[in-house]
Amino acid sequence: MSENENKIATMEVDTAFLKSKRGIVKVTEMVALFVVFVCFAVGSSPKYIAATALEFLIISLLLLLYFLKLNKRLTFFFWPLVDVFNSVFAAVYLTVLSLMALTSYTATGVLVGGIVCFMSAGLLCVDSFTLFRNITFNKPRNENQNQVNE
Repeated sequence: MSENENKIATMEVDTAFLKSKRGIVKVTEMVALFVVFVCFAVGSSPKYIAATALEFLIISLLLLLYFLKLNKRLTFFFWPLVDVFNSVFAAVYLTVLSLMALTSYTATGVLVGGIVCFMSAGLLCVDSFTLFRNITFNKPRNENQNQVNE
């Protein structure tokens, strides 16, 4: 019984994820969205602050999910596909948000926030593309990798 308690009590940490390409992209997205949040807060435009804060929170939760290997324990969702959908919708939404901020800026902070927001939308596009390429839909992993290499 003590073995089961020890397995439940321990939490695995995947430090290799932070060093991988996906981990670096996720951390870069978080940093860019935090910069956007600070720029919009300095420019005092609350309509842009909420969207960037929400996306920062979602990306940090997904990063925490992968970092603590909770995606292996919580199997009721297909987490890579959830991550792809989040990245695609966030990229579209942040592109629209950045265009709105760039066309109607009143302070320099909003202008800089719009530019960095547009760059973070580009990062989200890269993230969704790389994730979508790695997802296998009912194919064995080695079969999919052989098709990519050919």
